[in-house]
Amino acid sequence: MVGLLHVYNNSAKYQRNEILMDKIQQLELMDKMQRELKDLEQSQTAVLKKVSQIAAHNITLSVELLDQKLPDLQETINANVVAISEISEAFEAYRNKFFTDNKMGTQLDPTA
Repeated sequence: MVGLLHVYNNSAKYQRNEILMDKIQQLELMDKMQRELKDLEQSQTAVLKKVSQIAAHNITLSVELLDQKLPDLQETINANVVAISEISEAFEAYRNKFFTDNKMGTQLDPTA
């Protein structure tokens, strides 16, 4: 009977460790996704800057095609930057809630 109890305790401990690792892996993946969202936002901001530079250069050239098309392109890219930023902020709140709800601070730092 003692041997069975020992096996059960080890099994329960293993399951807790497995759940903990799963949550840590989820948190790590969320952190990776957050970094990718920030990178995407920075990339879109760089694209917007390039389009703005082209528009500024076109002031000298006055190419009608660019005068017509670039403002719409800038507006679309700017809307993408805003949307990505909003998604990133909402996802960060989701990640932080997951961290808090699962008491990840003490799990990741046993001295806490």
